[in-house]
Amino acid sequence: MTTFTLRARWVVPVVAPPIEGGCVAVSDGRIVAVGGPDAARGPVEDLGDVALLPGLVNAHCHLEFSSLSQPLGEAGWPLPAWIERVIADRKRADRNATTAVAAGLAESLRAGVTTVGDIATAQPAAYATAGPRPRLVLLHEAIGFSDARRHSAFADVVRRAESAPSDGCATLASGASPHAPYTVHPELVSQLTDWAAQASAPLAMHLAESPEEIELLAAGSGAFRELLEARSMFDPAAIPAGTRPLDYLRRLTAAPRALVIHGNYLDATERNYLAEHADRLSLVHCPRTHAYFDHPPLPLAEWRASGVRIALGTDSRASNPDLDLWREMQTVLAKHPAVRPADAVAMVTATAAEALGVSDQTGSLAPGRWADILAVPCASPSDPLDAVVAARGPSEVWLGGRRVSR
Repeated sequence: MTTFTLRARWVVPVVAPPIEGGCVAVSDGRIVAVGGPDAARGPVEDLGDVALLPGLVNAHCHLEFSSLSQPLGEAGWPLPAWIERVIADRKRADRNATTAVAAGLAESLRAGVTTVGDIATAQPAAYATAGPRPRLVLLHEAIGFSDARRHSAFADVVRRAESAPSDGCATLASGASPHAPYTVHPELVSQLTDWAAQASAPLAMHLAESPEEIELLAAGSGAFRELLEARSMFDPAAIPAGTRPLDYLRRLTAAPRALVIHGNYLDATERNYLAEHADRLSLVHCPRTHAYFDHPPLPLAEWRASGVRIALGTDSRASNPDLDLWREMQTVLAKHPAVRPADAVAMVTATAAEALGVSDQTGSLAPGRWADILAVPCASPSDPLDAVVAARGPSEVWLGGRRVSR
């Protein structure tokens, strides 16, 4: 058993106030004590003018696109037109899922991300990269809009989820992602929520992402219907006229944990529903992807105040130039003055871990959590959080108590 202590100008547990001159004690890869000098165990390494905080948690990512050098399409494109580019990219002959996943995991770790919630399309073996990498919550993507396709899609996702190694270490959890209302039959959503309830598995679904999606649900018309019909995928009986995102939220509450990805066009009733079911439903906002598609501003501070649990994600390099959660925090703070630095840090640590259902393992500096720790330069004599969010990233990263970058 290896036991040691990191001491710093500031320790930011996230779930408790910052500690000046704080210590984080680690034993056998996990945190055993957090506090002042009396928390020290074993040899003490004084890191000087830095703030220690938990490794970041990316609540929403598509690692399969991590080999892209720039986003697909053009800024401001309608979502259906961008989806056409995604479909084309997935057909590229030179596409290599294992290479892309490895690149995305390495990029994430350099940016201080130690846990990634990935919408998984690759087989589980693609995630077995050599060397240190972030922990994973794998949300295996399901696509099956027609009634005929939904049964095979369900069987395939369950097979992948149950074959992925949920070892509580490298892979914290394995669940499913019914992709979106325009690609998943509502009964497939229900099948997956029932399975998730039985398996205690997390779910994630893109919902209320674009006006075109809202039109498809309400009237069965528009650009998404045209896209589906062009591929012989549209089933007019799947979505009754007058359907709303609320209908999908109600289905998702059957799962123990469900992430509502984007939610850009949820109405007040749906927002209230999220708040009322915050024990199991979370909204994931991806600030720079939101800006790439030129969506109207999301009232983050108001929604958080109403009780909606909101985490941040990067989405993917198909709609974002990189996988840097620091830049997502900085974008939120620039666009939403009512959001405080402490709120932004929570949305990429403790709140994101809660959303994914792994807050007992990561997302905070607290006893029992993995010793996934970041050091960020900080000589502030008062509040370290301003310096943390303004940083370009961590100066050092520990993963399970092991220093992996310096």
